[in-house]
Amino acid sequence: MKKKLSRDELIQVAIDNINQDRESAQELLQDVASHIGQQKDRYATVGMVAAKYLETLQRSNEQLVKLIGLMRKTEEDKYGDLNPTDKENLYNEIEETGE
Repeated sequence: MKKKLSRDELIQVAIDNINQDRESAQELLQDVASHIGQQKDRYATVGMVAAKYLETLQRSNEQLVKLIGLMRKTEEDKYGDLNPTDKENLYNEIEETGE
């Protein structure tokens, strides 16, 4: 039976997978660029492959942005449903009592 991963462990697994995908796509894209660089007419045969690698890199960027958004939302949820003004007022009160 598999161990149930915590939220932080799942996020780390997702980030690791994204990084692995990016590394693989970058290596393959460099190979394609090198192949094209040898003879410019090769672009017609491998151009679509290069585009797919770039799409993979773009998707991984989007996944990272979504993860950061989720992590940020989770952090914001820790402070309840306070609006920015309430948070600022609370911060100011804490700061004043600390003097």
